[in-house]
Amino acid sequence: MVDLETRPAAPKLRPYQVQLINDLYVKMRQGHRRIAIVAGTGAGKTVIGGQICAQAEAKGLKLLFLVHLDVLVGQTHDKMQSFGLHCGFIKSGWPEVPDAPIQIASIQTMAKRDWWRQWPADVVFYDEGHTTVFSQIGQEVMYTTHPKAIHLAMTATPYRLGPEQLGEHMETLVASPVPSELQKMGFLASMRYFSMPAESQMDLDGVRTMAGDFDERDLKNACDRPELIQKIVTEWQRLTPDKRTIAFCVDVGHARHVADAFNEAGIPAAVVAGSTPIKERQRLYRALGAGEILVLTSCNVISIGFDEPSVEVGLLLRPTQSVALHHQQIGRVMRISPGTGKTGGIILDQAGNVQRLGIPEDIQEYSLPSTREASAEGEVPKKQCPQCQAVVLSFATECPHCRYEWPSDRPVCAEDLVEVVSLEQLRQTDDERLLRKFFQVQRQRTFQRGHAPNWARRAYYDQIGRWPEEVWARYSIFGEQPTLKDKLTYQRYLGAIAQKQGKTLEWIVQEFELEFGPRTWREVMR
Repeated sequence: MVDLETRPAAPKLRPYQVQLINDLYVKMRQGHRRIAIVAGTGAGKTVIGGQICAQAEAKGLKLLFLVHLDVLVGQTHDKMQSFGLHCGFIKSGWPEVPDAPIQIASIQTMAKRDWWRQWPADVVFYDEGHTTVFSQIGQEVMYTTHPKAIHLAMTATPYRLGPEQLGEHMETLVASPVPSELQKMGFLASMRYFSMPAESQMDLDGVRTMAGDFDERDLKNACDRPELIQKIVTEWQRLTPDKRTIAFCVDVGHARHVADAFNEAGIPAAVVAGSTPIKERQRLYRALGAGEILVLTSCNVISIGFDEPSVEVGLLLRPTQSVALHHQQIGRVMRISPGTGKTGGIILDQAGNVQRLGIPEDIQEYSLPSTREASAEGEVPKKQCPQCQAVVLSFATECPHCRYEWPSDRPVCAEDLVEVVSLEQLRQTDDERLLRKFFQVQRQRTFQRGHAPNWARRAYYDQIGRWPEEVWARYSIFGEQPTLKDKLTYQRYLGAIAQKQGKTLEWIVQEFELEFGPRTWREVMR
């Protein structure tokens, strides 16, 4: 077994970081050779990774460090230098030094080089492991060129979209404390969340799912609308004026439109895109940190590799089904910044991601999901077709089995954002408004996923520790002005559940009138 244990001089580690690395060595002594390292936002992934690399070099071991974005090469090198480590590079424009004990490698450049295939790595370190492990190069390294090495996959979240999960390739995991614990320790900022009311979120009924997430072309039509863009500017002025802000947009055009709207309102804003040169990105990041600009909009650029802890606000303007992406985006705002007077972070969620995917503070523990045992935290919500009972993605507009079409008659909504609180806060509150809203969200998710209505009550009890009030169910799924089509849809849904579970007509009527009110059943029986 490869032994990494040693203690060279290095930046001082926090106690839980020391414990995580010790846990890693225990796993190695147990014979594990493919280990996931889960360290969420603020846990210090780069310090943990740097310490592991330093210990490997001190033992005379060779380590291959894989990154999937060019911008991460420089950031990784900076951290290695802080540990006094000697590195070579497999990256265009960086010096190749095959004799160096640590090789920082871009998976894009690795596809164009051959010498690394014979390079005798003892340890392979996968940065952003939920991505690099699944790349063609990552798979080649793990199973073809270096199958006998120790493989360590570092990630802030082990959950990913797609047919495979990290548990298919990693044998076990070690983990940092969850975000709520890091907040209590003072290593993460306290957060507030404001989201669209559940009944007024973006209409995604016409948005297709491609490669496990919403199709960007369809999202552009749903999100890049003047009324929505103007509304987020207004909400920013109402809730978070003069705070450093980053915005996550659908595409470059959307990012430009959002930045233009802020600039027109007299709020200095800029755009960073994939085509923005690295030096220009760094200049924009510095300008944001210095307060020269207040809003920086982006598309798929500042979710990963962005490190400006003074940012206080995140605008979620791009709906997603990816828990990993969602947590990465929120994580950009969760970092502490004592030097700038930052006291906390705020998320303004116009995309509905908070309601759809939850918040990092609700994570109770990390697990290693696999395809066979999919984690509920990484599960894409589903619903049941009320006509044929097939289970499909919750955002499908047409059942692929019987061609049933879900109604889509909601207008574009641009309502005020409302605050969303964590489960821990809900457990401690007596605010009926917040508790009612939480139960109503459970009712909506229950219906979307095709579960029996009692599932919502059980979910509420499991999370809050007491049962919800029955009256809270009224108008929880379809709102206070349901259409006849809504009522017929719910009738079919209840009928399907009743047939499956052997429920009576009396049960159907009772559940129907819990949602729509007394004597409403007769409206669908005419």
